[in-house]
Formats: sequence, C-alpha cells, structure tokens
Amino acid sequence: MAFVEVARLFVDPKRARVYEHGWQSWSPTTAYPATSTSHRPVAAHSLTQNYRPGRPAPAEGFQGEGLLVVDSGDGRVVSFEAGSPVSVPSIRARLDGDVLIVSADDLVRSQGADDMASALTDFGDRFAATCGVEYIRQPPTAWCSWYQYYRRVTVDDVHRNVDAIGEADLPVDVIQIDDGWQSAVGDWLSPSERFGSLSRIAERIRESGRRPGIWVAPFLASATSELARRHPEWLYPDRAGHNWGGDTFGVNPDAAADHLATVFTMLRDAGFDYFKLDFLYAGALDSLTDYRSGLAAIRDVVGADAYLLGCGAPILGSVGLVDAMRVGPDIAPSYEPPGGDLSQPSQAGAILNTRGRAWQHGRFWVNDPDCLIARPGVERRAEWAATVEAFGGLRSISDGIDELDEWGLTTTRRLLADVPAPLPFDELLA
Repeated sequence: MAFVEVARLFVDPKRARVYEHGWQSWSPTTAYPATSTSHRPVAAHSLTQNYRPGRPAPAEGFQGEGLLVVDSGDGRVVSFEAGSPVSVPSIRARLDGDVLIVSADDLVRSQGADDMASALTDFGDRFAATCGVEYIRQPPTAWCSWYQYYRRVTVDDVHRNVDAIGEADLPVDVIQIDDGWQSAVGDWLSPSERFGSLSRIAERIRESGRRPGIWVAPFLASATSELARRHPEWLYPDRAGHNWGGDTFGVNPDAAADHLATVFTMLRDAGFDYFKLDFLYAGALDSLTDYRSGLAAIRDVVGADAYLLGCGAPILGSVGLVDAMRVGPDIAPSYEPPGGDLSQPSQAGAILNTRGRAWQHGRFWVNDPDCLIARPGVERRAEWAATVEAFGGLRSISDGIDELDEWGLTTTRRLLADVPAPLPFDELLA
C-alpha cells in the first residue's frame, strides 16, 4: 500500500522529538531528535526477523508501527495511532526545514496531548480498551535456563538449579525450560535426546513446590525440521529469518491449527502451565487476523489459568491475548549489540526498549524486560539490574545459581522478593 501524507507540522528543529514505536518485541523503540534518523537493521535478514517484514523504513527519518508521536518543541504534541490490533499502519515522518511531514500506508487517528508521556499513556489506555483488556494478572517469578545454558541445556542442569534455588531459599515460582529441549524448532512433539520425558521433568519441578514452564516458538519452523519436510503446505513461502544455523519459515496458524492444538495439549497434559511463546512475529507474516486467531486458540487449549508470555511478537497485534510481553530484544552478557544493531541481543538494546515501552506495563499486560543476569562477567550488571528493578514487571532470572557471587545472589534475591503490582509505572523515560 502506498504512503499518503496525513499531516504537516511546524516544529522547532532544535527541540522537536519523534517517538517511534517498533513493530515487534525486538524492534528498537524510543524517542529521537527530529533532525536524526532512527535505528535501522544491519543484516538483510533482520528486516524480517527483527523489524517489520516487507516494510523497510526510508533512508532518512522515522517509521513507527501503529504509533508515532511528535513533540514539536514548542508545546504541541500530536500522536498518530492505529485504531485496531488487526490493522496496524506504518507511519513515517521526515523533516523538511521546519516542517515535519507525516505519512501513513493505512488509516490513522491523530490525537493531541500535553506532553509525550501523556500521549503514550493516553494511547495505551485507549488501545487497551479497544482490545478488551480488563484485568492484568499478578505475574509469577521465574528461573529460565537460556542465558546460562542456551541450547546446550540438559535435564541435569534443570534439576541442579531446582535444588540450588531451594537451598538458597530464592522466591522462584516457575522453573522455565528454554530452547534446547526439543529435537528441532518446529518439532515440538519429539524432545531432544537430552530430555526424554517432559512429564517426568514437570513432575520433578512440581515436587519442589514450583510450576513447570516451557519455551515454544509455535509459529516458526527450521527448514530442516520434520514439520517442514512433511508439511510444506503449512509454511509461509518466504523465509522468516536465519537462525540455528539455517533458514526458518513461518507456520501459518490457520493451516496448522490442528497440529498446534496437539502440541499444546501434549504440553498441558505433561504438566506445564507457564508458556514462553517466542518468535511470534512469524505467525503474522501474512495476516494479523490469522495471527490473533492462532494465539487465541493456544489460550483455549492451555486454559485460562496458564500464564502466557509473548516474545518476538507484533506488539499492537498481540494486545489482549497474553499475560506478559517481552518489550525489548534479548539481554546479553555484553553491553553493545553485535554490528551495532539495537534489535540484536545486548544490554543497550534491552535498556532502550524497556524504558521506551514502560508505558505499556499495567495497560496492555505485564512488561517483561528480559531476565536478570547477575553473575560475574556480565558487563555493567548493576546498570541492568537497576533497569529491571525500575521497569521490570515480570521478574525472571537466568543464571546458574552456582555461578552467582555474593552481589549477584543478594541482588537476585532482592529483585525476586519485590515484584511490582501490574499497575502503570509512575515514571516514564521515553
């Protein structure tokens, strides 16, 4: 769809700012000087995997996905907004002298506000009401296997940390097994050789007094998976990214509906009731309507009491369907992202988005900044802990407990013991 001009705003170029909302969890989201250009992907495959597929931003200026806010620098603030979770326009802005030209590829609403923070929170309230958000649940605390063990995680790693959490008396509600438990991405019905029986692992976790959680990328499949080999008709034709050493493809939620119901029935019956649903953008490659239907169908299978955490998800297209949402890219032991792309794993990118999307907490869902990692060797770990403490609605940890030093253990215990209520934060740093 072509971009059509929707507004021309006179601004003070020296003081004006533009808030650009990214498409999905990992897409950079923050406010910029109007004279600058927002972040862009570094690698070609990142446009699909980390930004908005098929909608490359212009060489200069800004492109918000469903939301762009302009502070003119002279007291006037205007937001340009999506009105529906299934119709999310791309909204561009470029500076021409002292005029900011705003255009969009679909219908947008415009609203005035007193300041940028009010524009964001007012939009959040309006959009949440449109999506039927009425009640946000208090989140559990969680231990996640990913940032210590990555895909090498084993059953013994999980058991060892269950015991260590108990011995340290850490207030952890959920033990969440991340990527690595499955035989291949897309082949969720066949655990890897390192795991065997999921029901036995879940039973062991429940015996410790905690809830079993598991990572799944329901709308993504590796090109080498059995699912891709046996059911190419379930896949979107264009690749969804490059990961795990090869190409990945989106799984059409409608075409694969029966299969996805079987997967989540198996996981539910094995004893899991906390689900980290990752790479969700791959289910929205064709239609936000089909994506929302697929996500709602997963909720129907796992039940209303299960806790759903979205990740890598189209943000506005997911409102009303998950309990918590990752609002930034993956955290990493390193501060700077690889190649300088702030959609990639890093503390810099995670901090940027955690602050830039703080207004969504308590309105759309519980914000997940990503896991606290506090072991020695993590760069600027105190800065990341402070961000999680200030803006982390979901409190999860992802260190091997035996890797923590005294500072790491003390900080971990404090943040797990002081989980904020799912209410909007008082302070916003857009």
